[in-house]
Amino acid sequence: MNIPCIDLHIHSTASDGTDSPSAIVRKAAELGLEAIALTDHDTLDGLTDAESTAQKEGIIFIRGCEISTETPWGEAHFLGLWIPHEQERIAALESALEGVRQKRLERNLAMAEKLQRLGFDVSYEAAAELAGGRVVGRPHFAELLCRMKAVKDRKEAFRLYLGEGCAAYEPRELMKPERAITLLKDAGALVSMAHPRLLHASVAELSQLLETLKPAGLDALEAYHSEHNAGDVRECVELADRFGLQLTGGSDYHGLPKPKIALGSGKGGLRVARHVYEKLMEYRLACGMKD
Repeated sequence: MNIPCIDLHIHSTASDGTDSPSAIVRKAAELGLEAIALTDHDTLDGLTDAESTAQKEGIIFIRGCEISTETPWGEAHFLGLWIPHEQERIAALESALEGVRQKRLERNLAMAEKLQRLGFDVSYEAAAELAGGRVVGRPHFAELLCRMKAVKDRKEAFRLYLGEGCAAYEPRELMKPERAITLLKDAGALVSMAHPRLLHASVAELSQLLETLKPAGLDALEAYHSEHNAGDVRECVELADRFGLQLTGGSDYHGLPKPKIALGSGKGGLRVARHVYEKLMEYRLACGMKD
């Protein structure tokens, strides 16, 4: 008997995935998934197309996005789920995401300039062409260096030039977790901390962080994720219970950039059961959240 499954963490060509929003929905329907969320990085651009396709395919669709933030233990990512349609409700979020995208552009331009100063014939435009409309980042500059045979592989490109502290590295300017949570909550979204055990923090340190994020409006932890092992899941469930948080789960599907992660089934046999979606819906109803 097949267990009804969902996937609440998916990326498309609207950010750094390789499948279009509509293609993802069709693929999810073919796989028999009952509900999915599109959670592209720092943008809402793919939601309309995906939602339109979901209506035709008869699959539950959840409007989402993912925001990266800065903590003492590295980047913490937050998923906004059930983002409303009304422009007046999401205007501040849209404005903030546009600011994030502008800072990313400035960072990429700065890295391109640093590489040029090191004598490499690279440009932001070349990296953007390589990205093919997806989010441009260090992997694309690394690939350019590989193609000109300046390095033997991407790992060497990061080790010699693009890694933190290297000559062509440019720091990312990220918002604080509380700011991301506030933006998403003010827009009317449910907020989940994505893959919390990928943060370079001990359970005690993560607990310390959650003590500040719960009052800020954090709703849930993404316990079920492709990079979480059984121990990670157990720790997330225990933390969620301690802080009164809900549980979410998803594959973090990107397509070709992460070939070992499949839509709906993630990596390592991950399957997120429909009851996770049902519990979230009960929570939203109890909190008075509206679509």
